[in-house]
Amino acid sequence: MRILAYYGYYYYDVTYLLVIIGAILSMIASAGVNSTFKKYSRVRSMSGMTGAQTARRILDQNGLQSVKIEHINGNLTDHYDPRSKVLRLSDATYSSTSVAAVGVAAHECGHAVQDNESYGPLRIRSRLAPAANFGSRFGLPIFVLGLVFGANEILMQIGIWVFLLAVLFQLVTLPVEFDASKRALAMLEGYGILGTQEAEGSRKVLKAAAMTYVAAAAAAILNLLRLILIARRSDRD
Repeated sequence: MRILAYYGYYYYDVTYLLVIIGAILSMIASAGVNSTFKKYSRVRSMSGMTGAQTARRILDQNGLQSVKIEHINGNLTDHYDPRSKVLRLSDATYSSTSVAAVGVAAHECGHAVQDNESYGPLRIRSRLAPAANFGSRFGLPIFVLGLVFGANEILMQIGIWVFLLAVLFQLVTLPVEFDASKRALAMLEGYGILGTQEAEGSRKVLKAAAMTYVAAAAAAILNLLRLILIARRSDRD
């Protein structure tokens, strides 16, 4: 039995279960990375190198002296900006000597190395970014407009295709993030920044962080599936 209700611009139905599942996956992944990072942020690396020092060493070892390192506010807001060639490290990473901070810093360096090598998935993600931003912002509103105007099939299909751009971005992000972590761990051990046992702690932090991207991709796919199911049901009606 179908349960539908229409209130203003919001469309409620049982397919919201897919959205709820996606939200739960994201919350579990987020809690996991926060818990794991907190645990290993209390484990000091034997080298005593901070996240910033680790990043500088890795970048220099790979001939990336031109890449700048900046300190930004926030927790786990670390990222590499390929446009300005700047690696930004958060409060929890920049000055910390923990294996968690060192691992995160090395991961961001992995992205810088990817950029320098013109790593395929990273180039695709960068090109998809503007369209993905558009898709995540306007895909659902366009779809809802289709429902508002009497289940307009054209608008609903446009909404689905626009939202698909955001889904593709999430999927392309996965190999980019996993590869950056793989590079990070290899460089940490190869350059003698972390010992084998210490690197295991960093590996767990980066694995937990990777799960947030997996959860985000799963949530996006579930949202897309929901839109497709609603569209098909509207066609039958």
